[in-house]
Amino acid sequence: MDEKSDGSAPVDIKKADSPPRLLTLVHEAIRRKYYSRRTEEAYVHWIKRFIYFHGKRHPRDMGEAELTAFLNDLASVRNVAGGTQNQALSALLFLYKEVLGKDLAWLDGLVRAKRPPRLPTVLTQAEAEALLAQLTGVRWLLVSLLYGAGLRVMECLRLRVKDVDLEYRQVLVRDGKGEKDRVTMLPQKLVEPLRAHLQRVRARFLVKLRLVPPRKKAG
Repeated sequence: MDEKSDGSAPVDIKKADSPPRLLTLVHEAIRRKYYSRRTEEAYVHWIKRFIYFHGKRHPRDMGEAELTAFLNDLASVRNVAGGTQNQALSALLFLYKEVLGKDLAWLDGLVRAKRPPRLPTVLTQAEAEALLAQLTGVRWLLVSLLYGAGLRVMECLRLRVKDVDLEYRQVLVRDGKGEKDRVTMLPQKLVEPLRAHLQRVRARFLVKLRLVPPRKKAG
């Protein structure tokens, strides 16, 4: 402990100089790589699971044996899908290589998760139209973009005004799957509803900034 000369509260030098916590380092390393937020959330989740699985031991005190035991438990006990186990493996390899600076040897005893592939359930056009008929307002617009423009949920929620070209009927998806940008089509049916939505949002934004007076209610 050290006390300031002006008589203010003492400063804990040891605490101030303490190294950053492990998960803080993980977040920083992921963001340096410009990984998506979903990837960041998934990696942190699996790193926490790994730590708790081994009784909250620090990863720097563990290695290939502990990592293999955790992944084998996912495959043999938890019966996860192969993709889930691969995601956990990617998260832990990232932790050791990018955060702890430690290269792991090949995991010879790793049991690979195996599940029979399942075909996705795809709605027919009639089923999709029936579903959309139950929605209104912004919810209808969001689901229509998912269905008509082929967007994933997070891609749709992260769209910005500049990403939508109403004249060319195009949507620019930034930082999509695989950290790649892509252009997809905007159905003609959604052009006017989307234009009206953007106009309403812009009007509310201008009122909030007090650039235009709020509209008075009739009566």
